[in-house]
Amino acid sequence: MIDLPAHAARAIARLEDAGYEAWAVGGCVRDSLRGAQPHDWDLCTAAKPTEMQAVFARERVLETGLKHGTLTVLTDDGPLEITSFRADGGYSDGRHPDGVRFVPDVTADLARRDFTVGAMAWHPDRGLCDPYGGLDDLQDGVLRAVGDPDARFQEDALRILRGVRFASQLGFTVETETAAAMRRQVGRLSCVAAERVREELTGLLCGRFATRALRDFSDILTAVLPELAPMVDCAQQNPHHLYDVWEHSIRAVGQVPAEPCLRWATLLHDSGKPACKTVDENGVGHFYGHPQVSREIAETLTRRLRFSSEQIARILLLVEQHDRSLGDSDKLVRRRLVQIGENRFRDLLAIKKGDAVGQGTHPDNVVALWETERRLNTVLAQDACLSLRQLAVNGNDLTSLGLHGPAIGAMLHDLLDAVVDGTLDNTRKALLAHARARMEEYHDQ
Repeated sequence: MIDLPAHAARAIARLEDAGYEAWAVGGCVRDSLRGAQPHDWDLCTAAKPTEMQAVFARERVLETGLKHGTLTVLTDDGPLEITSFRADGGYSDGRHPDGVRFVPDVTADLARRDFTVGAMAWHPDRGLCDPYGGLDDLQDGVLRAVGDPDARFQEDALRILRGVRFASQLGFTVETETAAAMRRQVGRLSCVAAERVREELTGLLCGRFATRALRDFSDILTAVLPELAPMVDCAQQNPHHLYDVWEHSIRAVGQVPAEPCLRWATLLHDSGKPACKTVDENGVGHFYGHPQVSREIAETLTRRLRFSSEQIARILLLVEQHDRSLGDSDKLVRRRLVQIGENRFRDLLAIKKGDAVGQGTHPDNVVALWETERRLNTVLAQDACLSLRQLAVNGNDLTSLGLHGPAIGAMLHDLLDAVVDGTLDNTRKALLAHARARMEEYHDQ
């Protein structure tokens, strides 16, 4: 039993009062049946596009998808996407149907869907329409393609990544023939726009079962992200690591908060290790310089996937600095806060915790990071001076002393360093006295 929200129920009633069969369909039905709150509600109907326009003539609508049979009705309770029953034509570009034809019944419409758990429809009076066994698959936790799986992935290659994302988000097992077809058709992902690949992979990485999905479908992930292929089966041969580079990385991913930049940075943090690996005379593996190489790989990948400039900057900083200490004293914590700020400090804490758990060897490393977090909170609670704007003097004060140009900035930074290190009080009197005493050192800058 599904309780339709009022705006969806009203829309179905409006369509059927006008003589057009209508159903709730797809992901909203799937999520409702598994006890989750749908993000949005989609309907399908026997009404053709012009007939839908007539039914909702007095409503606010978006007609951008009308040529494909989709009308979006804007309601106070959220948008409703309503699509005419349709069958898709050929997919010559491997992504989009060349055209659509409208069909008379919901069963024919459901045949074009990708997975059985999304090929169900619900009507408040007629109940569930489930011609492809989606309810059984939902209850069994199985992801199965509708009809011929190869045909489904040949039509739209993005469905391959959608399958892995669903496995990550729902914890479902991909049915054997469906998984085999995903692998057979993986080369077709080259047809998919970088932005769509990024969005599907981000959803995958942020899924509750991301570690398992990344493990089970490492071949699909590395096909679309070939820079990461060397990580798979790259033994670390190091007493600090129980797992190979890929297994370590995907275990770490599952340990950090499900926030896109954090999970991407964690996936990529050791991507440079295979290229940097050396083995000493005792058979111990070392990875000197891998954070910088990992950063270079991350930059190539994030730019190709068209992340925003802000996201790229954040991910690259986290990858490059994941191995750097955050400080084992209040003074060192203050220094790092000056360098990177509180937000990035907390990001690195999260990644370093995940990294430590993913090593599988030294639980005490996580305990040390909790101590670092305690120090961070202590420093922040002290309202310590951690930036130039918090200094008790500014550039105008130094100009009044006779400093000019770059010397002003250099002096301000040195004053901040002294305050952060605790060798100078952040008072106007103390800072100006210190500046006067060192004036001669700065006049030539």
